[in-house]
Amino acid sequence: MYSTIKRYISAFSVSGCERHLAEIIERDIAPYTDSIEYDAMGNLIAFKKGVDSSKRLMIASHMDEIGFMVTFIEESGLIRVGNIGGINAVASSFSSVVFENGVTGVIVLDLGTKKEDISVKSMIVDIGAKSRAQAEKKVHIGDFCAVKQDITRLMNGRIAAKAFDDRIACAVTVEAAKITRRFAYDTYFVFTVQEEVGCRGSKPAAFGIAPDYGIALDVTNTGDMIGGPKMSVKLGEGAAIKIKDSSVICSKKVVDAMTRTAQERKIAYQYEVLTAGGTDTSSMQTACSGAYTGCISIPTRYIHTPVETVDSSDLEACRDLLAALIEEGIE
Repeated sequence: MYSTIKRYISAFSVSGCERHLAEIIERDIAPYTDSIEYDAMGNLIAFKKGVDSSKRLMIASHMDEIGFMVTFIEESGLIRVGNIGGINAVASSFSSVVFENGVTGVIVLDLGTKKEDISVKSMIVDIGAKSRAQAEKKVHIGDFCAVKQDITRLMNGRIAAKAFDDRIACAVTVEAAKITRRFAYDTYFVFTVQEEVGCRGSKPAAFGIAPDYGIALDVTNTGDMIGGPKMSVKLGEGAAIKIKDSSVICSKKVVDAMTRTAQERKIAYQYEVLTAGGTDTSSMQTACSGAYTGCISIPTRYIHTPVETVDSSDLEACRDLLAALIEEGIE
């Protein structure tokens, strides 16, 4: 799975610019599905006919990452930016960035900015231009940029990189599709856009598909960080079965099915209760007349920083649990 992950996080995919990653995912999942289409939002929808076509299962993993947009270019050639999604300004300061067209730069701060005042408003991107005219030959108002990709192997099968949220779930979903041998229901693998700016892509996709069952895959915080949130999820303890977050209370039917399947297949699992944040789960739950929904969460440290960290054993557990649910169904 590591090679898949590395390719996915290397693709430029800030919210609104997901097509680069979508093209890679399309090539990877096409051999394991029956048809592929894109909707008006840019969601990639891969369909696989199931044994029981009277039921529809939607699986959602978002392709977009947080990033920045050019808002103003100073006479000096230095570039002001605004945020796309929930930026951790402290973590992003003094990082290298890349624009969609390949131009590179570095994020610095207004001189004299106090640590407590660090925000996206105080950020400047320096691409090395000597003037506004020179900068405008490379970068324009409205262009997107993101922190440059870097991936690091740590001890005990753990890896760190930017944009695991939610490229890691896209990789898990594709790998699950590869090993699934039976599709209980008509299954829609949906790689959604613009989740980081309000779950915008998953909403029309869910209304178009009108699923009976929905499973989202996304990252979740862990409680094993120094000074971290008080929650039970830990790195290396298995797939996290979501019970609730601030946008959804998951269907008991789906939570029970995930638990039962994990126990029967001897897949490591844990429960997740997230007190803040939301996922594409809520879009599927409230689409049309509603759906039974749940979420397989991937334990991740340092979310929305350039060093998001995951455990390979958790990724395998999430993959195996998703594949088992596709094969067996929810009932």
